[in-house]
Amino acid sequence: MEPLLDPKIAENLINHALSQGADFCDIFIERKNHLTFKQASKQLDSINSGIDFGLGIRLIYGSEVYYGTASTLDELELLKIVSNLKSTTSLSKERLALPFTKTLLGSDLSSGLKNEDWQEKIEFLLNMDRQMRSLSEKLIQVNLNLAQSRQEVQIYNSEGLNISDIRNYIRLSVTAIAEDGNLREDAYEAPGATMDMDFIRQLDSESLGEKVVSRALRKLSAIACPAGKMPVILENAFGGVIFHEACGHLLETTSVQRRSSVFWDKMNQQIANSAVTAVDDGTIADKWGSIRIDDEGRQAQRTELIVNGVLKNFLVDYVGHLKTQYPLSASARRESYRYAPASRMRNTFICPGNFSRDELISSIDYGLYAESLGGGSVIPGTGEFNFAVNSGYLIENGKLTKPVNGATLIGTGPEILQKISMVGKELELAAGICGSVSGSVPVTVGQPPLKVDEILVGGELS
Repeated sequence: MEPLLDPKIAENLINHALSQGADFCDIFIERKNHLTFKQASKQLDSINSGIDFGLGIRLIYGSEVYYGTASTLDELELLKIVSNLKSTTSLSKERLALPFTKTLLGSDLSSGLKNEDWQEKIEFLLNMDRQMRSLSEKLIQVNLNLAQSRQEVQIYNSEGLNISDIRNYIRLSVTAIAEDGNLREDAYEAPGATMDMDFIRQLDSESLGEKVVSRALRKLSAIACPAGKMPVILENAFGGVIFHEACGHLLETTSVQRRSSVFWDKMNQQIANSAVTAVDDGTIADKWGSIRIDDEGRQAQRTELIVNGVLKNFLVDYVGHLKTQYPLSASARRESYRYAPASRMRNTFICPGNFSRDELISSIDYGLYAESLGGGSVIPGTGEFNFAVNSGYLIENGKLTKPVNGATLIGTGPEILQKISMVGKELELAAGICGSVSGSVPVTVGQPPLKVDEILVGGELS
């Protein structure tokens, strides 16, 4: 991989930043190719592709951050940006950056973005569309979206870092819409990975299509969910979105450093039931949220957040470390060069426990089995949440009975952590996109099936 920015220009920019009083300077350069195929109404709807290029320059004075961006490599223009980022309170210093040490990471898996490989993608989408439509006459629409990107990044900093990486992402979004009389329901799945087209070649698309279609059909016969406080089984995979949204964000130094998180002063204290151990792991091979390095150039790692209910670590970027003194966790991420990095999640999940799914369900006399969660809202700082249940069942006398629609789960992250009493064995992860102060980044959420002793369920009052 050729340098995205000449090392000599990077050295000059960083030395200029240091000469005007900066304590630290880094440069993030990015070139991103993206390609998207959309399939709808039994035919290929559109193909979109493009290239994005630019760089971000960050100067840190103490714990104050100044950030600028450019889409040019012209040295004079970049020096002007550095000059404009000067702190008015800083003093000029006679200090030079450390010599760069070069590190090259990821291999080039970009062949799937070339025109000659497009036909394979088109045939895959057409075949999956036909297979899904053959499952039921009640299926009125299938929407498929296959998105690929190849992101080259290079990071320089004043501590001598010169590191480059190539990141490949691929994700398939599948939506099925079913209709019966005046009723219309949909279902959705969107697996993704940090891979090339081998991800699609290895995917069991037939099982995936059947899963989505059957869920949409089942919702057509669902009854309105009863409302009230009750025990709930949260399924694995995307069930982990509640932990991610209502708890995970509270463990990022983005909120901890401002003391806007309810957990900011709870290190080494019991914040969850002892059944709960939770991890954020950037190192899992090929997972959608995995990274080799974070966007400050640090090697990915596994971070234990909660161990047997006790808070053990936060997710910490460089600025978060400066402001809190908690150890760095290689969690600095950003959507693109247009954003300064911030502490963000990667692959975040509750670890497996000892119970089977059947044991979880049989422990409940009357409650809700939340098979699939949808969108929701969360209040930053407190973790108060409201999540829709896309697909669920009543639990009666320890068994799944009627499918239900219209359920919502209402509570707070800190509260739900205390009420998780049983954790299942079958860990599964699911791909998602997380938005925060540094833009939208690929993340993985997950958990085994687990039992929450009581959640307020919104639905139909009896």
